[in-house]
Amino acid sequence: MASPSRRLFIGPRLRRIRRELGLTQAQMAGDLDVSPSYVTLIERNQRPLPADLLLRLAQTYGLDLSAFAAGDDDALARLETALNDPIFHDLSIGREDVRDLISANPAMGEAVAALYGAYRASQTAIMEARAAGRAGAADPLEEARDFIAAAHNHFPAIDEAGEETANALTAGGGDLFAAIGERLKARHSFSLRILPESVMVGAYRRCDRHRRQIVISEALDHASRAFQAALQLVLLEQGKNLDETVNAAAFETDAGRRLARAALANYAAGAILFPYERFLASAEELKYDIEALARRFSASFEQICHRLTTLQRPGKEGVPFFFLRTDAAGNVSKRFSGGVFSFARYGGSCPLWNLHETFRTPRRILTQIIQLPEGDRYFSIARTVHGGEGGFLAPKAERAVALGCELKHLEKLVYAQNVDLDDPEATPIGVTCRLCPRPQCAARAHPPLERHLIIDEHRRMATPFSFAFD
Repeated sequence: MASPSRRLFIGPRLRRIRRELGLTQAQMAGDLDVSPSYVTLIERNQRPLPADLLLRLAQTYGLDLSAFAAGDDDALARLETALNDPIFHDLSIGREDVRDLISANPAMGEAVAALYGAYRASQTAIMEARAAGRAGAADPLEEARDFIAAAHNHFPAIDEAGEETANALTAGGGDLFAAIGERLKARHSFSLRILPESVMVGAYRRCDRHRRQIVISEALDHASRAFQAALQLVLLEQGKNLDETVNAAAFETDAGRRLARAALANYAAGAILFPYERFLASAEELKYDIEALARRFSASFEQICHRLTTLQRPGKEGVPFFFLRTDAAGNVSKRFSGGVFSFARYGGSCPLWNLHETFRTPRRILTQIIQLPEGDRYFSIARTVHGGEGGFLAPKAERAVALGCELKHLEKLVYAQNVDLDDPEATPIGVTCRLCPRPQCAARAHPPLERHLIIDEHRRMATPFSFAFD
């Protein structure tokens, strides 16, 4: 918490909180008993936030005061990342210069960081379009992923609806899957049945409206059956909510909109299985031990990883995680960033990331500190997960998932026990070879797009490619 004497300029942070709460400046001013113009001045960082108004803000909206104390550090970190880019090296900008800008004009510091973020996003999009040979073509899958990323993988209205449903389902105790079946029967006249794989003919779930049945394959384990049942309940009860959320965004393709709606329905099912406040409290109690959380909530390792990426309710935030799922060939099938980590749209991930080593030691958790070329460092937790149907000779898929966060959150995790927090050693990685500028990498599969190759047939270097930096 900042000292009482310190002038607290948190304009961008206050504006973000107000928008996440769905309030206008006039509505917030009325709640706080101040004038709308005063809220405007604070949001523009033309006035500091007084201590009494800070307390009133926290009490009125149930916010955690520590969230405001971290604001300056977050802004400083974002601006430092921007100004550490090689394009600024000739300017000799030091850490004190960054602090001076944040102190003197925090809004301008936020603007510079936002401008840099837009620049990096545009550069990445151009290079990825060239790499994929798809310049100008809309990709429905990427549209859906962009929709999730724009919301930082957090949808308050969906979470609240899920929490309300979960509380109603578990009010009498008992098994959640059975409770969902009872609700489907009582409210929608659908019976819930488990059928053999031979009858399901490759389907995991099917809604038979003619017979008023929701049928789920017995090939699924209990955690997956519960998820499929919750997902069907969402589709029957929250269709309007899903449509309103998706239709508020712009999509170039109908397929992108439909994929985004499907992703949102999956999010809503997770909100029922893992009610926000109960799940966050358990995560903090267990220090984000994924396997312990999976046992407590009768869920799979991957389901827990998914839910951990969504805990960003204002005032009740969990650790902001990013998530990646890949197969043994390096194909990325899922990713959630939440604005925490930069993923490539196309191509595989870095071979130096120990995410790929998990296939040698199935079901064993591997941890690693990784560092991107820009200098940002993250803590990564990786493990294989099993997908597919049960039974001998049934088709199965072995994949690896990675859950990661910024190093500043490391002490909150059970996995930090053997890590030197004062001097953590990091493995340098890139986002993907096409976008990575590191010159001395023996694992490189492709030269970087924005570098000129140096071809010398009379010299063989240890690295696969040589390239210039101009």
